[in-house]
Amino acid sequence: MKFTKMHGCGNDYIYVNCLEETVEDPERTAVYVSDRHFGIGSDGLILIHPSQVADFRMAMYNADGSEGKMCGNGVRCIAKYVYDYGLTDKKQIAIETLGGIKYLDLTVEDGKVVQVKVDMGAPILEPERIPVKLGVDRCVNEPMTVGGKEYQITAVSMGNPHAVVFVEDTDSLALDVIGPEFEHHEVFPDRINTEFVQVLNRKEVNMRVWERGSGETLACGTGTCATVVACVLNGLTEDEITVHLLGGDLLLHYDRERNTVWMTGPAAVVCDGEISLPW
Repeated sequence: MKFTKMHGCGNDYIYVNCLEETVEDPERTAVYVSDRHFGIGSDGLILIHPSQVADFRMAMYNADGSEGKMCGNGVRCIAKYVYDYGLTDKKQIAIETLGGIKYLDLTVEDGKVVQVKVDMGAPILEPERIPVKLGVDRCVNEPMTVGGKEYQITAVSMGNPHAVVFVEDTDSLALDVIGPEFEHHEVFPDRINTEFVQVLNRKEVNMRVWERGSGETLACGTGTCATVVACVLNGLTEDEITVHLLGGDLLLHYDRERNTVWMTGPAAVVCDGEISLPW
């Protein structure tokens, strides 16, 4: 199987061009290639398919083999892949995902994509659609107990479900302990991605993320979108902020007039390769 390893702010995936390759067991393949000791090493597997409703279709699998609906860093990398590898010459493309069709603007320098701006769509705030079971009409700054400690959460779906928690300091968090406690909490029937956010000022925040099915990752695109929405709903920042992640920075803009979130950030190729799957 031919592959390309790419990352957006350190959120790395193995990409397979399924216009040419066939991946018969993507769940099992995702687990195998994601292993950082016995596989290639990644946060998951992303397949690039043809689409009948957009330019391309993205299928995304977490490191544990579970299928995700959307990946913001991943969709930017797909844009770079299809342009850099000659699958399109368009600088504005549409990509079909399980979280809806995403529209992307490509910034090209010397024939290569260096930055991608994505219309990530409207945030979903209805608890039953996220889903989150807290018995409220809208989950903004709602208290809940996790691991014996009370937190205030704001729940947002950007195609993937997110719980945003504001903290005093992101550096001191024992994320390997509290991340799984959030992910598997009974309040979240489909599990949850959890963003721990430290507000620095009205235009900057620090963020660490625990992704369902993958653990802590260096960045999460849909998580940053959920974060800017949560920041605005809680009156903590402006509509446009820079989110500082372990793997780099992303620029987010919550356009409340159009009710959509824009995400701008880099995408990079690590390497191309070929791997033999044991089965």
